[in-house]
Amino acid sequence: MWSKRRGAQRLIRVPMFPGYLFVHDAMGKASYLEILKSRGVVRVLEDGWTRLTPVPDAEIAAIRQIVEAEVPVFAHQHLTHGDRVEVVEGPLAGLEGFFEHDRPSKGRLVLTVDLLGRSVAVEVNCTAVRSIGPGTVNRPQG
Repeated sequence: MWSKRRGAQRLIRVPMFPGYLFVHDAMGKASYLEILKSRGVVRVLEDGWTRLTPVPDAEIAAIRQIVEAEVPVFAHQHLTHGDRVEVVEGPLAGLEGFFEHDRPSKGRLVLTVDLLGRSVAVEVNCTAVRSIGPGTVNRPQG
């Protein structure tokens, strides 16, 4: 994110999904309780400890691919509608998300983690994506 210190604006690293910890583990009652006892944990996304809410493997794989590609990532509003696209070339090839066009030659691929109600956006060249589904992006008013 952009930060302004001593009058100078610079890009700083911040967590992609602040306030969230992803756990990949077989969850029993004992480990569930240990996680809840951990400092800073407020709650686990679930409907009772026996019905935990998993983030789909495809969304976790997409997050990992973005991190490994070492491309700039910026927070983005959560989208529920938009043009579904797939990146067809470059380090993000194979990723799917919503495309929000914001400049003539570049746009933003929006990766949405529906469970968290959060999204992130990365810049991609418009020619590096192909449409894989209908829809339009809802833009915030004002």
